[in-house]
Amino acid sequence: MLHAFMLTDRPDSAALRARVRPEHKAYLGQVAEHIAFAGPLLADDGATMLGSLLVIDFVDRAAALAWLAQEPFTRAGLYGETRVQAFANLWPQRAGFVDPMT
Repeated sequence: MLHAFMLTDRPDSAALRARVRPEHKAYLGQVAEHIAFAGPLLADDGATMLGSLLVIDFVDRAAALAWLAQEPFTRAGLYGETRVQAFANLWPQRAGFVDPMT
């Protein structure tokens, strides 16, 4: 079942995000085959990272929450607010995807 992770950073945590980001990306890599999409939530300037939006396939909510508990940003205390919700992907993606060949 797909689970949407809506994760908002604590205020003034940009330095923490930058420091832990390599670990975060490596941890995502461990479930890469199950990721529907993932990326940072951005401020209106299109560059400042404010949180994360992830949609990942897990067997159930308990597995999703267990994964989140060990996620490096979570362990570092980056997120001020977390929300995990079951998600049904009913629309084919056409926009917003990075070309892996570039």
